[in-house]
This record gives sequence, structure tokens and C-alpha cells, in this order.
Amino acid sequence: MKKVFFLFSLMLILFISFYYNEEIVSFFVNIYVKKSEQTTVLKNNEYASSNSYQYIQLTDDFSPKNKKHLLNLYYTIINSGMTNFTFYCPKEYRDCISDINDLSDDKPLLSSVNNYVPVYNSFTHIKTEFDTLGQVNITISPSYTEEQKAEINQVVESVERQYLTQNMTTEEKIKAIHDYIINTTQYDKERSDKKVKKYHSDTAYGALVEHKAICGGYSDAMKLFLDRMGLENYKIASENHIWNLVHINGEWLHLDLTWDDPITDTGEDVLEYSYFLITTEELMALESDQHVFNKEVYLEAN
Repeated sequence: MKKVFFLFSLMLILFISFYYNEEIVSFFVNIYVKKSEQTTVLKNNEYASSNSYQYIQLTDDFSPKNKKHLLNLYYTIINSGMTNFTFYCPKEYRDCISDINDLSDDKPLLSSVNNYVPVYNSFTHIKTEFDTLGQVNITISPSYTEEQKAEINQVVESVERQYLTQNMTTEEKIKAIHDYIINTTQYDKERSDKKVKKYHSDTAYGALVEHKAICGGYSDAMKLFLDRMGLENYKIASENHIWNLVHINGEWLHLDLTWDDPITDTGEDVLEYSYFLITTEELMALESDQHVFNKEVYLEAN
């Protein structure tokens, strides 16, 4: 009985205080708002990159100011390797929710952002949820499981021990990896032509563990090694193809392992260098509608 009376008295005191004292009301409202509007603390995993590019940059400001800032937020969050993140649109940014809605629906743009991040932090699916109060929740489904990463890392470390030496130039190291991936990987024609998914051929797991790949697998595998060499690089894509772009000796050069591993009528394994560390001008001279990329996104390749 005493406990009930005490609770009733406390509620009455709070009611009177709230009714007659706006400062008290404001105090409790502010506490609630501060507790409910906590942006997630960003934690980079061991694979996160420290690289920013002309089109997209890392940011430590999680209160977006405009659409470009939102895009940088997405890049920063995906790059970190986190699978869940929450931030808030400030009241001053009136178009924030509208811009979030546009951005989250723009799959080609988010795929381009995905090309800039480390392989193991890339996503297969990204979900954005938001409410009218400005809370934005991002959920990321990673492209690689922990088990796949462990298997791939074993292969990568073994290849580095066997094929790379300290006295090699950077170009020689890239060539050794280029040759290894092509010599040990077959193009997954069933996946490409018939959409039959027997292998994880669109990932580095397909290329390095199952030894079957399409362009996504070749480019992911190459990027893993380029990252470990400490080279600035990202994947570059056309409408239906993907390859690598790497910064070496002061210039950005293209590297397309898929097209250097052509399918032959005889089934013979062929290793070519037509798309090995070439300029954009050289790439455009070779053919083909397969390498027509968005020059407003992949600015280093211009």
C-alpha cells in the first residue's frame, strides 16, 4: 500500500512540475531526444580502406548536409565493414529524406559505390529504412562469409609466398598475379550464358577456390592482391562488364583479366596481355562497347 502511495505521489509531483515548469518539460524532452538520436559509432574492420577518390570521399561527419554528403556517408559506412548503421537527418537539411529515398533506389549508383570499397567489405544487398523524424537505418548484407574469407586468405597467402619476391617491381608482381589467376581459372560460360549457378563465379571465392569465374570473380580476385600490395585501385564497370583500375607509377591504368583469358573454339587455355596495364586511350582503341564506362563516376580513368 505504501509503495502504491509513493508511486502515485511521485507521478503527481512530476505532473505538477511538468504543467507549471516548461524548463523541466524541456529537460526531460531533451534527454529523450538525445537518447533516441544516437548515431552509431563507426568502427572500421581490418579490411577497411583509407582511400578517398575524386568522385567519392570518406567522411567523419555523420550529419549530412546535401546529397553528395549522403553519398560519402554510404561509401564510408560500406567501406568500414559494418553491417548495421544509424544516422539522422538534421532539421536544416529539408530534402534529406527525399534524397535518401532517391539514393536508396538508385541501384546502379550504389553498385558504383560498391566498386570502390575493399572486396571483403562489399555487399550483395543494401537496405535503407527511414522515418519522417529523420532516422536512417542502413543494413548491409556482405558478399563474403567468414568461412569464405578464411579459405580465400589461405590461397592468397600461398600464392604470394610462391610467386612474389621482394626484388620484383610492382609491374612484375601484378603480372605474376595476373598470370596465376588466368592460368588457374576457367571462365564460367554456363553462368554467363545460361545463368546456371554451380559456382560462386562472380566472386573471388569462385576464382581462387573453385577456379571458375566471370568478370566479377576475376576483378575481385585481382583487387584482393592489389589491396595487399598497398596500391590505390578500384573496380570499374560498364553496363554489363567489370574490371580493375590501378594507380601505378603516377598514372591510372586498366587491368582486365577476363578479356586476357579468352574462350577459344578448341578449348585451349590462352593467356593474353592485351588488357594488361593500359591507358584509357589504349582501352578505347581496342574495341568495344564492353568497356564504355561512366566518366562522371570513374573520374580517375578520364
